[in-house]
Amino acid sequence: MLDLIKTIILGIVEGITEFLPISSTGHLIVATALLQPSFANTPFANTFEIFIQFGAVIAVIAFYRADIWQQVKTVRTDSKVQHFWIAIVIAFIPAAVIGLATRSFVKNHLFSPVIVAVSLIVGGILFIIIERLLSSRKEEQPEALMDVTYRQALTIGLIQVISLIPGVSRAATSIFGGMLSGLNRETATRFSFYLAIPTLGAATVVDLLLSLKDIHGGDLVFLAVGTVVSGIVAWFAVGWLLRYIAGHNFTGFGYYRIVAGIVIFVLIATAIVNITN
Repeated sequence: MLDLIKTIILGIVEGITEFLPISSTGHLIVATALLQPSFANTPFANTFEIFIQFGAVIAVIAFYRADIWQQVKTVRTDSKVQHFWIAIVIAFIPAAVIGLATRSFVKNHLFSPVIVAVSLIVGGILFIIIERLLSSRKEEQPEALMDVTYRQALTIGLIQVISLIPGVSRAATSIFGGMLSGLNRETATRFSFYLAIPTLGAATVVDLLLSLKDIHGGDLVFLAVGTVVSGIVAWFAVGWLLRYIAGHNFTGFGYYRIVAGIVIFVLIATAIVNITN
C-alpha cells in the first residue's frame, strides 16, 4: 500500500511537470530517490520514469480531442492538416533517431540527481537570458498553428534533442525552439503539446519493448497507476499553462529551475537524504 501511495505521488509529479518547462524526468528521478519506493535503484525505476509519460500523451489527445478528430476526418483532403502533421514528423525525427541511438548511455549514465541539478541550473540561466533576448525582438506570428513551416519544425526538432539529458526539459526545448524560430509563445507552446504525442508515445513504446526483461508481474500495477494519475493531472496542467502564457513569460520558471537545482545540490552535499546513484 505504501508503494502505491508513493506511485500516486510520482504520477502527480509527472503530470504537473511534463508540460511545464522544468523537466518531468528530472523531477521524477529526484522524487524517486527521495521517496524510495521498492523499485528505486533498479533498472525498472528508469523504465517507470519514462513509461508514465504516456499519461501525458493521453492527456494531450483528450484535451485536443475535438481538433484531432476534425483533423483525422479531413487529413485526406485538407492540405493544411497534411502540412501540419508533416511538420510534426519533421520535428519528431531528430530526437527519435538520436534518442534511440543513445538510449543505453542516457539511462545508465545520465539518470542522476547530479546531472538533473546541473541541467536545471544551466537551463534556468538560459531561460532568463533567452527571455531577455526575445523581449527586445518582435516575434513573427503565423496566422495559425497549421502555418508552422518545415524549417521552423526542423529547428524545434534539433533543439529538442538536448532534452534527452535529464533536467533539460522536452517542453522547454521545444517551446523555446519554436520561439527562437519565430513563432509566438502560444503557437510554440501548442506545437510543443502536439509534438509530445509522437515523441513521448514512441519513447514509451520503445523503452517498454526494450526493457521487458526488467519488468515483473507486480510492476504492472505501478505502471498502470502512475500512468493514469499522470494523465489526469497533466490534462489540468495543459489548460493551466495555456492560461498562464496569455499574460506571462517563462522567466519565473527560470528562477524556479535555479532554486530547485541548488536545493538538490544541498541535499546531496549534506546527505540529508541519499539521492545519489
